[in-house]
Amino acid sequence: MSIWEALAVFAAGIGAGTINVIVGSGTLLTFPVLLATGLPPVTANVSNTLGLVTGNISGVVGYRRELRGQGRRIALFGGTALVGGLAGAVLLLALPSKAFDTIVPALIGLALVLVVLQPRLARALARRHERNGTEAPAHGGPVLLIGLLLASAYGGYFGAAQGVMYLSLMGLLLNDQLQRINALKNVLALVVNGVAALFFLFVASFDWKAVLLIAAGSTLGGQLGAGIGRRLPPTALRGVIVAVGVVAIVQMLLR
Repeated sequence: MSIWEALAVFAAGIGAGTINVIVGSGTLLTFPVLLATGLPPVTANVSNTLGLVTGNISGVVGYRRELRGQGRRIALFGGTALVGGLAGAVLLLALPSKAFDTIVPALIGLALVLVVLQPRLARALARRHERNGTEAPAHGGPVLLIGLLLASAYGGYFGAAQGVMYLSLMGLLLNDQLQRINALKNVLALVVNGVAALFFLFVASFDWKAVLLIAAGSTLGGQLGAGIGRRLPPTALRGVIVAVGVVAIVQMLLR
């Protein structure tokens, strides 16, 4: 890796760390850059996952204020993300990439629709519970857990736009502020990347130089993203989510 390639990987790590904290989908920046340095796709994917873990930690620390009072959610959703992330990491080494390439753009598109319609859908669900004399599940119910499990499996496999999926699911099924949901999303991303990285350390090949460059960049980016993300009002945050998701879909379709 030349000095210019190393600088490009480091810069991509900063950008990825920033975007991951605000929305998710930082892999859309780092993965193509790693491929451009000559790394094979699976090696690039594994190196990227390892490198982004420190950025996830940085983002969680930056959003720690919004995580107060969410201990039970973190435990429940974190366990779900752990199982899903490990399953996705195993699938990465066991299945051809085309097994997921066909359906992922459609999943991201559906997630974006849910993000845009989330306020209206959430109000409709609240009115339905009110008419039926029932209360919405405190932690989203089994539908949310199944959705998070599948999104986490995808995250362990590749991860681009994983955050969009988390935000769309939790934004629809949890009665809470979007910034608090975003903080929770960062925890789940850390769990998924962490368990996938631990698995890859023992069974997959990776490039240590790429890992360290992305780790350094994403750690810095995580703090930048936390500072920027918590200042965005809900409407602006949804706009950023949609923009990043559309870029993810276009990039995947053109790969």
